[in-house]
Amino acid sequence: MPKLAGCVAVLLSATAAFAQIPEAVDPAVIPNYRLLKPGLATAGQPTPEALRKLKEQGFKTVINLRADTEPGGKEEEAIVKGQGLEYVSVPVTPASFSQEQVDKVAKVLDDPKAGPILFHCGSANRVGAVWTVIQAQKGKSYDAAEAEGRKIGLSSPAMVEAVKKVLGRQEK
Repeated sequence: MPKLAGCVAVLLSATAAFAQIPEAVDPAVIPNYRLLKPGLATAGQPTPEALRKLKEQGFKTVINLRADTEPGGKEEEAIVKGQGLEYVSVPVTPASFSQEQVDKVAKVLDDPKAGPILFHCGSANRVGAVWTVIQAQKGKSYDAAEAEGRKIGLSSPAMVEAVKKVLGRQEK
């Protein structure tokens, strides 16, 4: 019985850690925010004020799919790292989208020490694209994976085509 009690305590503490991140936030400070699963939220670009509150909201890691050339890129990295959080930049565009980028993101998402994670881009479109590829490669049908991606934010025809290219589903 002591082993079971220890396992339950570890599970409860892990669940409590994931429960710290908010289920919802003001869309004016973090657009398209969605608590995808315990320990993982997806979103569009947080405001600098929202970035400054991530640690107190329970986040440990930020994955940003925006390019450094997009407004606020370097400022975001400084704000996130200034709180002692991990910052992972994987710049994605429809033209550059690749399996290598998906693998970099998946490695962080699969690392139990990284969570809770805020996974974002400018609008959540690129986040939805990466999520679609990850879900398809984990065995979901393309249609189910794309539906999940669209629910998160995948919306542009260019990113949908980029997803199909990475998955080898381009129209002939």
